[in-house]
Amino acid sequence: MRQWAASACVGFGRACVVVVVAMLVPAVWAAAVALWFWWWGGNPWSGIAPFVWACIGTLALSRPVCRMVRSLVAKWTGTVIPAGYRQAGPVTQMATGHWWNGHSYERTSRDARMDLRWRTLWRDPAVWRDLRFTAIVPITAGVICVIPPGGVVAAVLGLSQPTLFARLVGALGLAVAIGGAPYAWRSVEPVAVRFLRASPATALADRVDELTAQRADTTVAQAAEIRRIERDLHDGAQARLVALGLSLATAEKLMETNPDQAKALMREARVGAATSLTELRELVKGINPPVLTERGLIDAVRALALDSPLEATVSADLRLRLDPPIESALYFGVAELLTNAVKHAHATRARISIARDDTGVVVDVEDDGRGGAGVPADGGLAGLRRRLAVFDGALEITSPAGGPTCVRMLVPCESL
Repeated sequence: MRQWAASACVGFGRACVVVVVAMLVPAVWAAAVALWFWWWGGNPWSGIAPFVWACIGTLALSRPVCRMVRSLVAKWTGTVIPAGYRQAGPVTQMATGHWWNGHSYERTSRDARMDLRWRTLWRDPAVWRDLRFTAIVPITAGVICVIPPGGVVAAVLGLSQPTLFARLVGALGLAVAIGGAPYAWRSVEPVAVRFLRASPATALADRVDELTAQRADTTVAQAAEIRRIERDLHDGAQARLVALGLSLATAEKLMETNPDQAKALMREARVGAATSLTELRELVKGINPPVLTERGLIDAVRALALDSPLEATVSADLRLRLDPPIESALYFGVAELLTNAVKHAHATRARISIARDDTGVVVDVEDDGRGGAGVPADGGLAGLRRRLAVFDGALEITSPAGGPTCVRMLVPCESL
């Protein structure tokens, strides 16, 4: 009985919340109709203004209403409905000084971004899904969720009257409110899933665009990595090997005429060979650390934590072993986050957690730095997010001002 009462109270509160959220747009139109009757004085044009404001209010409220519904459904039922809003792309300044946004040329970057933002807004299928949902939810979930509070209102009005019929109506309203309270709010989930989730065709088109962008990012990243390796080889090991060859050639000529100087050159050549070998090992380590290949992600992250200037602790699922590309992405992700903690957050301690759940692997990196971490478009975190997106992974950052900073990397995968 106590459990039923608690369920009824919680359900009644949730039903009231759904009613308030679902009826925001109808309330705007009801207010427009009331203003139309109040302003109308025989001139048909006098009632246009309320309906214009109602249309503007509908456009302004549609996205917040849908966001609140998605949030409520995720919080109450655990069902996550992706928003799927399209983001405006970048603008580029041309040699003429004008700005190109992919559709038109504008004199300033502000005008180019504004034009692109409005084009993206009106062409976004998610915007029209939101408008459709705000028209459907009041007559579906809104009508069902109004039953418990409506029953309470009927009970209060009926039981306060002296007549037997009114009291019977009040008792019936109370019974309906108590009986429907635990279940009425549940109607919002199927309605939201049905009308707020992207259609298969839209989801497929968005996925194609996402994969196209990922392919472009991967191509650019690979080209940059090849240039980095080439530059490191040219400026480092190659230059030392050339100098080593010259020293050996000179020592060969001096071997008979000046043995002492030849021996000195041989010693310098040996030092140069050792230095070149160290640089080559560091270069190979930057491409793919040997400990990662030989012992896996867990031991590689522990070795990384030991080399870090931070006081880092690692907790991990010892049975975890993943595909090499995924392990490489997560390893370099942890390395990037530890570097940021030292360089930007001025942290002294870090905690690394590697675990497996029902969907894949989760890596949490938390530091005690000053917080306020962002994701600039050309920063390391944006590159890490793109690298994880290749595996359908995600990067979640929680970094309030003053710290701490907690970054979570999620990659859906099957463990080996």
